[in-house]
Amino acid sequence: MKTNYTIRFIANEEMFIIIPFLRMLDEGISIEILKERITTMLTYDYQCAGIYDGEKLIGISGVWILFKYYIGKHLEVDNVMIRPDYKGKGVGTVLLNWVNDYGKSIGCVATELNCYIENDGANKFWKAFGCDKLAYHYRKTY
Repeated sequence: MKTNYTIRFIANEEMFIIIPFLRMLDEGISIEILKERITTMLTYDYQCAGIYDGEKLIGISGVWILFKYYIGKHLEVDNVMIRPDYKGKGVGTVLLNWVNDYGKSIGCVATELNCYIENDGANKFWKAFGCDKLAYHYRKTY
């Protein structure tokens, strides 16, 4: 397994490079809406870690720093996505270990995330990564 990938936070002015990854997760959201949402997310201190093979972006993990009464300061990761041709090669583990190390370095006590119920591959990954199922995530749109 190759482990000499480069990982860094993607600069705000480069953030639209994550759009192809977001489209892999949900093709129903237009590129224009994704650009608007990313721009707004950046005003809420959104960060996105990218893992690179040379100059090629091969995976992403959104990162939010949150504080909740039941857990304290923690990272919430979202939209974790690895290019299909790199899946199963340990890239996700390398990226998430980096993200968790970052969280620890800034005083976070945990990492939390949401995962679609029907995403069996991702659910299997998170379980193998040592995450525990804690709750259901509900939403009501209006």
